[in-house]
Amino acid sequence: MARWTVRKITGIPTVSDSGPEDATWYPLQHALGIDAFGANLFVATHADQPLVDDHDERESGQQELYLVLEGAVAFRLEGEDARFDRGTAVAVTDPSVRRGARALREGTALLIIGAGPATFSSTWNPGHFRDISRPD
Repeated sequence: MARWTVRKITGIPTVSDSGPEDATWYPLQHALGIDAFGANLFVATHADQPLVDDHDERESGQQELYLVLEGAVAFRLEGEDARFDRGTAVAVTDPSVRRGARALREGTALLIIGAGPATFSSTWNPGHFRDISRPD
């Protein structure tokens, strides 16, 4: 078993059972052999394309992190609409929050990282975060 994996995104096969109207889906978790968290990249082939179907994670208990790598994304979070541009991180820490997202332009790239309910224990020195606030 490999102890690390390196691949260019464009060298990762995309999910082939997506429909013709679906964004390009790079299954990073699967292709890179990650078992501790989910990781997927969705790239829009046209504007107004869904990147995240409307859903919640009550059943899985997952928290999810969405990173807008390119373009702009329109999110719907618990019925509220918001637009986020490249360089924005959106954390959905409550699994019951309904969420969905669509690309506002072609080429929009959204990285999604999710993990189950087990509490993460950082190995970083807590002093590094002394001056960085956390949401309540």
